[in-house]
Amino acid sequence: MRRLGALVVVLGAWEGVTRLRWVSALVVPPPAAVVGALGELARGGALWGHVGATVAEALGGLGLGVAAGGLLGLAAALLPPVADVLAPVMAVLNAVPRVILAPLLVIWFGIGMASKVALSFLLVAVTVFFAVYGGIRETDRRLIERVRTLGGDAWVVIREVYVPSVGAWVLGSLKLAVGFAFTGAVVGEFVASSRGLGYLLSFAQSTYNAALTVALIVLVMAVTLALFAGLERLERRLLRWRTGTVGAGGRRLGTAARTPARGEAVVP
Repeated sequence: MRRLGALVVVLGAWEGVTRLRWVSALVVPPPAAVVGALGELARGGALWGHVGATVAEALGGLGLGVAAGGLLGLAAALLPPVADVLAPVMAVLNAVPRVILAPLLVIWFGIGMASKVALSFLLVAVTVFFAVYGGIRETDRRLIERVRTLGGDAWVVIREVYVPSVGAWVLGSLKLAVGFAFTGAVVGEFVASSRGLGYLLSFAQSTYNAALTVALIVLVMAVTLALFAGLERLERRLLRWRTGTVGAGGRRLGTAARTPARGEAVVP
């Protein structure tokens, strides 16, 4: 309630300042004008097509980035020669602002969906790569040795030790990756596109329509936060075992739930 009250106060002050003409409504449009611009766009029926295009591009890049980043991170963590090649490349990609590749991707893949998915993919894959790579390297070696001592092969080690250990890293990075995926899709559309929220933003900027620009920014933030909230709920559900060793109703918990936290003594 406090947050809602604070939001109402901010919006009210914003509306009052613009109505009193302390600032130009052409530069800082009042909330009512922003809502009006969004409503007009929605009534025209074109908004949902643009939202769908951006969401499809972002989710496409997110899915491909998670799959590729996860596999490459796993390979680099388990195979040192692969890490020698991949880790420096990923470090360089992580150090530079990858959105500068957007014009090049448009040249390579055109102004359609592929160039936006490619940019989202690059932003997400590097993030997930380091989450998996770092998560596996941080896994307690005593757990691995114990599983192997009990006869577990490489697949058992991956399934029973690495996957539960890396799960928290990956789920945590997914929330960050969602933002990167939408950044890639919107920036790609902003550079060159014929549809999508980035395209609408480019149109609003070129016509100096501040109300439409703010409305689209709010819409992108709302979609991203909705996915972020969904992933947060998924993370809490999948990582329930971290809050205790015995689940509600006596349900059986995973192997990782019974493993000690890093730094704790292992009982022989």
